[in-house]
Amino acid sequence: MKYKPCGTFDQTYEQDNALVRTRFRWAMLSALLVFIFVLFPCLAGDYLLDVAINIGITIIAVIGLQIIVGFTGQISLGHAAFMAVGAYVSAMLSFHLNWSFWIAFPVAALTSGLMGLLVSIPALRIRGFYIAVTTLVAHYIIMWSILHGGWVTGGLTGMSSHEVTIGGFSIGTERRYYFLTMVLTAAAIFLTVNLTRTKIGRAFVAVRDNDLAAEFMGINVFKTKVLAFFLSSVYAGVAGSLLAHYQGIITVEQFTLMDSIWMLGMIIIGGHSVLGAIMGVCFLKVLQQIILIVAPTIGQLVPSLAGSAVAGSMQLFFGAVIILFLVFEPRGLSHRWRLTWSIFDLWPFPY
Repeated sequence: MKYKPCGTFDQTYEQDNALVRTRFRWAMLSALLVFIFVLFPCLAGDYLLDVAINIGITIIAVIGLQIIVGFTGQISLGHAAFMAVGAYVSAMLSFHLNWSFWIAFPVAALTSGLMGLLVSIPALRIRGFYIAVTTLVAHYIIMWSILHGGWVTGGLTGMSSHEVTIGGFSIGTERRYYFLTMVLTAAAIFLTVNLTRTKIGRAFVAVRDNDLAAEFMGINVFKTKVLAFFLSSVYAGVAGSLLAHYQGIITVEQFTLMDSIWMLGMIIIGGHSVLGAIMGVCFLKVLQQIILIVAPTIGQLVPSLAGSAVAGSMQLFFGAVIILFLVFEPRGLSHRWRLTWSIFDLWPFPY
């Protein structure tokens, strides 16, 4: 349900469909943008900037996965593999052909999208659990191909990529790369939010709710699902390309099956919306940093949990968090946020 503050009435369709409706919300959005693009990069050190860059890259990837899972109602376990395609294509074009990031980046995103298209065509001939199995098989095929790609992909040693430049200006530091990542993250959020308001986005939701009813309404269900996989893989390719040029060198260990599973977990925690994807990523990433900070203290208090045991315990803890959300908050943090915000929107009549 779409709540509006008491006393706010829509008189036109444009007002009803506006993303930001009131002056207060415009002020809140402006304050958030000032914090992200002005205050935080000025006050944060390299470590926090590195965390923020990784959060931004993950948000782009998870928003892409949200198009499949949250909007279209399909399951994909190969999202990390599509990120790997984007990362390796961008790195190979940069390393072997000495292409600029600004040329390699869109090519990598499109290649990842075409790979998702190639996987989705046979996968979507079947339904339910078998779609997840097909994307799981695609993950291992893509990873095997990269690992045995010889000098083209770098094999076990990985593939290096050049730093991003604009003319003669290098974007090699954390602070400069932070701005690039945040701009692309904001663009991904804006485009996806508007996608849900288009005919294509409404077709995604119709297929998710009831694909048989959607087909009776004239929606080409197969074409809609394939398009969702294509767009999702494009987002994954964008995230992979950004990661490749930020890290400088990539290996197959950076794109594991567990990464795909954790991205699904982020959607479960956040909820099936763009806001849910953002909240899920931020929640798990911040929680991970908190655990890393307190891990030495835990190791001193409980020696059996020192070292590698902490990493294993972190996986168990994250799994327990996802289970708790499934049991007590199955609709995610975004749903709880909307319920809380509606109290203020409907004041003085929140009941």
